[in-house]
Amino acid sequence: MIKKKISVIILLALISCQSEEKLRTGIFLGGEILNPSSRNVTLYQGTNVVEMLDLNSNLRFERKYDSLQSGIYKLEHLPEYQTLLLEEHDSLWVRINAAAFDESIVFSGVGASKNNFLIELFLKQESENKFLSSKYSSNKNTFKNIIDSLLLEKKKLWIQMDSVNNLSLIAQKVTQAAYIYPYANIKERYALLRGSKWTINEDSLFFTYRRFLNFGDNDLAFFDPYINYIINYINQKTLKPDELYFKAKQTDRFNIRRLEVLDQTITGKLLRNNLARAIAFEEILNFGNHDEHELFLQYYATINTSPSYLAEVLALHKDISKMDYGKSLPKIQLQNSSRVTVSSASIPDGRTSVLYFWSQTQMNHYRNTLERVEFFQKQYPDIRFIGICIQPFNALVDQVQKMMEMKMEDQFALINFEDSSKAWVLTLLNKSIIINGKGFIIEGFGNFSDTDFEKILKGL
Repeated sequence: MIKKKISVIILLALISCQSEEKLRTGIFLGGEILNPSSRNVTLYQGTNVVEMLDLNSNLRFERKYDSLQSGIYKLEHLPEYQTLLLEEHDSLWVRINAAAFDESIVFSGVGASKNNFLIELFLKQESENKFLSSKYSSNKNTFKNIIDSLLLEKKKLWIQMDSVNNLSLIAQKVTQAAYIYPYANIKERYALLRGSKWTINEDSLFFTYRRFLNFGDNDLAFFDPYINYIINYINQKTLKPDELYFKAKQTDRFNIRRLEVLDQTITGKLLRNNLARAIAFEEILNFGNHDEHELFLQYYATINTSPSYLAEVLALHKDISKMDYGKSLPKIQLQNSSRVTVSSASIPDGRTSVLYFWSQTQMNHYRNTLERVEFFQKQYPDIRFIGICIQPFNALVDQVQKMMEMKMEDQFALINFEDSSKAWVLTLLNKSIIINGKGFIIEGFGNFSDTDFEKILKGL
């Protein structure tokens, strides 16, 4: 009798919780950022900012939204971001340690299960990349079997997760896409790297998975695994039998053909515009091809139907022009080691200077960069090497730099990453800028980690 009463109480409690969840309107999002690299987080829907949320004194943020659409969002804490799946009635809390961003993310509350599943998949697939990189030399059947086995493993995880959660249709679509499209993308990458000389029989066997995929899903138009797959599908369809992918993709003609394939095969206005934007960014950020971008931009303007995307791409093209050889380095605001705001125009001191960049969230990269700085300083003592942290300084950075006995007069930090990265076209942490003693650009798009970087230094 007692057991029956307890069962009834538990059942009533569950019904009560489910009823409260259904009665709850809107979406709540909150969280805590440990070791923050900036003082805010930004919520994006697609490429549009929903809201920038400041961290309070406890390093927390929270917001209730009454009119957000259910779907895919991105939560950004510069310079990192991660995908969120938000739906009506969700009440989601996220805890992040910015020092190890992706690995530390944990969700709790209503809507946590689907988002924890997305993070779990992301981390598993990231850990597999090193293993898979050694398998691209395998024959087609062997490689296909390896990928299929990994796909089956993730499918079992999804079935298990789905069985204990009452997922909506959109949640089912997104969580399934999170394990299906990354492996489809890997197969497309394999085909690209192995060349396009495939027999009809090989095509039919290896690319069977394409028959089950959607090439016009606007619900996934801003979901990275889906976008990455579609881009590489377009690449594979664009590549000619006698072309090598890595050589072909450096040409504006190949990127124009990619837009042609997109126009012929991809449906959905939102998806088409986002894909065309991604291809345009790849073309424009090919700095060595800058003088040949005009023909591509003319064709892009006929495919794209988003005025804001067109303006964004043209602005990037203009910003790159400002970083050409012989031009004055665009002025931005920096923070020096004493926390004083200074202009980048104050950096030149008569010596040739190399600007390198680092992030407080990428300390392994920072250590490797400092090793190269130490090597270059010994080889080229007349060149000044200036470190630029992409986040404002904090007490922890002070301790690290003091311990490493850094030259603090050569250390600066960005105050506003968004504005500064736009002005200096900072798209990779490995970027390096070389200026002469008067602040004029010698190299606006160096790669500090590249093996050929020293050739530039030798020529100075």
